[in-house]
Order: sequence, then C-alpha cells, then structure tokens
Amino acid sequence: MNQNVENQVKVRKESKNKIRVDFDRTPLKERLKAKFLSLFFLKKVLWYIVRLILLIGISYIVLFPHFTKIAGSFMAPEDFVDVTVRLIPKNFSLEMYRAIWSELGYVQAFTNTLLLSLSTALIQTFICCFVAYGLAKFKFKGNNIVFFAVVFSLVVPHPTLRLSMFMSFRYFDILGIFGFLNGGGFEIPFTDIRILEDVVDIIPNAWDKFSPEGINLTNTYWPLIILSLCGLAFKNGLYIFMLRQFFRGVPDELEESAYIDGSGVFRTFFQIILPLSVPMMITVFLFAFSWQWTDDFYTGLFFTDAKTVLMPNIVNIPTSLTTDYAGQNLYYAAIRNTCGIMIIAPLIIMYLFCQKYLVQGIERSGLTAD
Repeated sequence: MNQNVENQVKVRKESKNKIRVDFDRTPLKERLKAKFLSLFFLKKVLWYIVRLILLIGISYIVLFPHFTKIAGSFMAPEDFVDVTVRLIPKNFSLEMYRAIWSELGYVQAFTNTLLLSLSTALIQTFICCFVAYGLAKFKFKGNNIVFFAVVFSLVVPHPTLRLSMFMSFRYFDILGIFGFLNGGGFEIPFTDIRILEDVVDIIPNAWDKFSPEGINLTNTYWPLIILSLCGLAFKNGLYIFMLRQFFRGVPDELEESAYIDGSGVFRTFFQIILPLSVPMMITVFLFAFSWQWTDDFYTGLFFTDAKTVLMPNIVNIPTSLTTDYAGQNLYYAAIRNTCGIMIIAPLIIMYLFCQKYLVQGIERSGLTAD
C-alpha cells in the first residue's frame, strides 16, 4: 500500500517537472498569452478590482469625516463663508490650536487627565487580572454566580446607578462610623443641593433626612480609585471577561509543574502567569486608559466644581475666537472639533507604539473568531 502511494507521488512530480520544462521551451509570446489571456487570470484581476473598489469606498466613508475635521481646524474664519473652500484652506491658520492651548488650559487638563487615567488604568489592569484568574482557574461554590454578576455589570445602564454612586461618595461612610457616632437620623446640610438636583430630577424636599453623613470624596480622585480597586469601574466587567477567556486558554500543566516544584499560588501567578499575559494586560491597560481619558460620565458626576480641569472640560469656545458673522455656527463647530482632535491626539500616538500588543491581546482574548 505504501509502495503504491510512493509511486503515485513520484509520477506526479515527474509529470509536473515535464510540464514545467515543456512550458519553458515554448516561445515567450505563447507563454504570455497562456498566462495573461486565460480565464483564471481574468477572474483573478476582476476580483482584485472589486476588492480594491470596496476598500476604497469603505475607507472613504470612514475617513472622510476625519479629513473634514482636520482640514477645518486649519481654516481661518473667512474660509467658512467661502463656497470655493472644501478641504484645502485658502487662509492657513493655527489660531484655533493656539487659543485652545493657552486659553482653555490644555496643559493643566492634560496633566490631570494623564495622572487620573494612568493611575486608574494600572489599578484596573491588576485587579481585573486577579479576579479573572480566580474565576478561570479555581473552582469554588458561587463561581458561576460571581461570573454572572460580572457579565451583568456590562448590561446595567450606568445612568441607573448615577444617584447611588453620587450619594455613596458624597457621604462616604463605608464602615458606618459616622452613623454610630451621630446616632443616626440627622438632617443633611444640603449645601450642594444644586449638584443633587443635577444628578436626578427629584423634589428636594423628598430628601429631608439622610443618615449617616460621611466624608465628602467628590472633587477628588478617590471615587474613581476606589471603584478601580473594587473592580467596579467603567467597563471592568469587560476586562474581567477578556482576561478570564485568556487565562482559561493557559495550559494547566504549567501551574501543576510549578506546584510540584514547591511554588505557591501567588508565586505561580506572579512568576509564570503574568509574564505570559503581558500582551493581554497591555490590551486591557490601553482600553482602560483610553476610556478614562475621554470619560465624561464619572468625571462629570464626581468633579462638580471648576477647579479640576480634565480633557472633556476643554471642549469650549476660547474668548479670543468669539465672533459674530454669517459663518459663526460653522466656525464654532470647527473649534469644538479641534478640541476633540487635541483630546484624542495623545491616544493616537500611544496606539501607534502599542498597536502590536493590542492586536495580539485581542486575538488571544477569545473575542474574535478563529
């Protein structure tokens, strides 16, 4: 049987070699005609053209709005009322960028947002790793219930938790110390009643009493840090799900070998599991950093004064650019778009350096089909 198979393979190789030799001996004109005027070549060229047209069309639809915003950021006010101006400005100007940089406090907003995003992203990455590793590798009672709660946190709309989160950190008293000292049942001095009315549309008299009163953590980084430490921050359920899918794909033999060598659970996790999951951790870090960088839900909820300037707060019209002419609305829209460009520019630069790790992490997370 094996001899017959070997003979068939030998005959095929000899046939292919003979066909190749015969083809090379034919005149060049005949060879070009056979290669480029065949039905197979025409189908291949046609399919290439169709794919090229589809890619160009999709790229145009996706990229054209970005091109218009970038081009508008370099236009002078008179270009917005000139019907001959489309994407290329006649009067090239950097006045929008100068005004946003100097008048809207871009440097201060960048520094504050960088500190907040970096700290919360690092905390969320490691906390989600711990939770995901426990759900993926350890079997205990309630494992499925905990994982269901993680998935359920992705479904619950965040505005439904808006009031409870605000009250929890406005009167922070996790151990009930203030309630014990005050005996409970005292009136809240609603000095921030305007803030509370912005949170929900309720009648202020409905909140005559609230017990107990705690520490006011609003207008600080602590609410976001505490949520990150507890694995309850924005999109943490998604990070835990991604990391759990990744850890489930890690062979159990690696951990068993470490346990046999006398390594404990924590040593195995830090010395074996974490080095294997670096691309996945970088992916989670990039997601957490990017979402916190552009977040306006939690920052708008916990930062109620104008002292702490973050990136979403710079979307405004600088005083030096205020004007009153026919193209005012278009000009103001271009200024706000320029603010958005300056907000996401650091994220684009970071993505260019971390693109390889991001792609690897998504491929290993189980979110894409094989």
